[in-house]
Amino acid sequence: MPAASANAAPPEATPIEASQKIQHVVMIMQENRSFDSYFGTYPGANGIPAHVCVPDPQHGGCVKPFHDPNDENIGGPHGASSSSRDINGGLMDGFVRQAEREPGCGTAPCIDVMSYHDAREIPNYWSYAQNFALQDNMFASSASWSLPEHLYLVSGWSAVCPFGDTNALDCASTLEPPHQSQRANATNAWTDVTFLLNKAQVSWRYYVFEGSEPDCQVNETSSCKTVHQRAQTPGIWNPLPNFTDVQQAGKLGNVQSLSSFYTAAQNHGECGLPNVSWIDPTLTVSEHPPSLVSKGQAYVTTLVNTIMRSPCWWSTAILLSWDDWGGFYDHVVPAQLDENGLGLRVPGLVISPYAKPGYIDHQMLSHDSYLKFIEDVFLRGARLNPATDGRPDPRPLTREESPRLGDLTKSFDFTQGPRQPLILKPFPPPGPASKPPG
Repeated sequence: MPAASANAAPPEATPIEASQKIQHVVMIMQENRSFDSYFGTYPGANGIPAHVCVPDPQHGGCVKPFHDPNDENIGGPHGASSSSRDINGGLMDGFVRQAEREPGCGTAPCIDVMSYHDAREIPNYWSYAQNFALQDNMFASSASWSLPEHLYLVSGWSAVCPFGDTNALDCASTLEPPHQSQRANATNAWTDVTFLLNKAQVSWRYYVFEGSEPDCQVNETSSCKTVHQRAQTPGIWNPLPNFTDVQQAGKLGNVQSLSSFYTAAQNHGECGLPNVSWIDPTLTVSEHPPSLVSKGQAYVTTLVNTIMRSPCWWSTAILLSWDDWGGFYDHVVPAQLDENGLGLRVPGLVISPYAKPGYIDHQMLSHDSYLKFIEDVFLRGARLNPATDGRPDPRPLTREESPRLGDLTKSFDFTQGPRQPLILKPFPPPGPASKPPG
């Protein structure tokens, strides 16, 4: 792998430049990994500090971060209460204690929450960091689990509304929103970004697995059609159908099969992708423990390779991240923007022909920064602001306007010539070992 370049004050990009160069934003959201668990030993990043040792109440003593060669991990609890207990008032020392409270932990030392991977297990992710841009101060939007995080990803808020009540002003903030296992359908009456995209005639799609999908990680050819996965994207990762503005706009058909993504990217020599795309996995390829890390990396690599092999590459920004920390150790205390978060730190990567090569972005960012980037590129800076968006709701904060969050455009250099694609093997050989923390 090439060595990462130094952060030598590359030119600052602007939203205007981004809107001139970027026609497609593709957000790939994986599951349940903290920044330290994937990039804690990445050179130059704000990684695992020396002399960390987290208390182990069950076995006595403490557990230091350690390299884990296993493809399957256990992780830990990752709801709102676990987030608070892991952080423990800023001590960042509750991870092992929380994992050991899980059922079945009495027969196994549930300490892999303190483990980390490096290029030996995730060489492609490290290659993307070395060749494009890594964000080492990216936080989940909510201090909780997947569902509120995916609500934030499309709407900048996690809320609960009275069932069947389509008045957004009756909704209220929550870190534990209702989901399909609790009642047939949630009512998400507040405003999501597709409302603004529709008004501005900006195209969008939300791609999910719908039961029988091409397994391109196994058969990575131009068609990707011979081997199929038979599983669906869980509803908690696919919240848009429950938004009343999506229903009222008649846009439920924009939530489409992943097969449609492959077809659109390979559209007879032209890019058929919409301006804005979200892609969510099935459990098998999500990296959500106990799903295998290698399968998730292969799936993501295939998505990225598909874009890189298509005409879409030259005008696309791929935003790759993980929705929450999954119980895995991270040493950075999240900021408190409002009652819902931020959540713990997660990996963030920008893969684009205009991403700064080998750049590490140290700004404080969250997945709300994705919304801000979309709004800047396609909506001339319009925001999900109840005072201006024409569909008021009682959200406590317009996250995209928070002065504490940085600007995603700083990961780009639009003065450079467009970078060539970096086609990687879905199942690559291991990369080199990293230097242990401390």
